[in-house]
Amino acid sequence: MMRRDLRQVDPVRHDDVRAAAERFGLATHVLRHWESMGLLTPVRIGGARRRYGSDDLCRVAVILRAKEAGFGLDDIREMIATADAAARREILRRRRADLARRIAEAQASLELIDCALACDHEDFTSCPDFQASVAERVSPATVPSAPSRRAGDSVATAPVRVRREAREHAEAQGVSA
Repeated sequence: MMRRDLRQVDPVRHDDVRAAAERFGLATHVLRHWESMGLLTPVRIGGARRRYGSDDLCRVAVILRAKEAGFGLDDIREMIATADAAARREILRRRRADLARRIAEAQASLELIDCALACDHEDFTSCPDFQASVAERVSPATVPSAPSRRAGDSVATAPVRVRREAREHAEAQGVSA
């Protein structure tokens, strides 16, 4: 498969800041901010007028893709600044680990909400599991009846895990939980 050189968008065209921003649906101040951070280096003509060539436009597209992947501008600048592929991979690994952590936190939140929705009590706030998790959050050392936490559990997910395990145990015994 032939690789296309991304810099060959239009080697002759040079957009001013307004046209370059409009091309990507951005405000002009965004491009100026990225320039102040060292992410863009448009050519200057007539003193202070910026001109964005094909390399600059490709750089804007790369920045936007990186932002879509959740990268912050500092990480993007670090990736752009280095010629070392291993250093770029390390930045990707860091971002992946952070994203995996955030996904796990979101999954724990979803499980907590699902547990509250599936609670047999008319109002989940009257559920002993919920009350134990709240009491543990208030004072973890003084709540002997709170579900035991395991490595990887948060205060919010321990009751969810305990309730799920109790439900699974009851189902295995043929008893409705």
